[in-house]
Amino acid sequence: MRHVLTTAALAATAATAAVLPAALPATAAAPARPAAGTGPSAGQCSAGELCLWERAEYGGSRSVHELSGTDIESCVALPAGASAGSLANRTGRPVTTYQSAECGETGEFDTYPGGGTWVPRSPYRVRAFKIWEN
Repeated sequence: MRHVLTTAALAATAATAAVLPAALPATAAAPARPAAGTGPSAGQCSAGELCLWERAEYGGSRSVHELSGTDIESCVALPAGASAGSLANRTGRPVTTYQSAECGETGEFDTYPGGGTWVPRSPYRVRAFKIWEN
């Protein structure tokens, strides 16, 4: 179902959003980030990047993929024998990760929204991914 907001509804939402941060404690108004000591800082996966770590909790080696070097809506397999246990999607586009190195949907797969999705423990070993159009 598609929802349509009227100009009045948008104005009311904007007014509420402007007042809300002042009414909340500073920690509640802050954007969601990994807790200190439990995950990467924003500098470890920059805006516009898809970062994949070898182990859970952002451990081990990290591979970085950007839109400039990745075909949109194409299956990108990790190098043979490589897989990822955690990831961050900061591309601004949805990314689907696959258990299969061929992006097969017979194995596990999940799609993560763009802009700032942090996944400290993938539910399966990631062996391939696709970056989608918005």
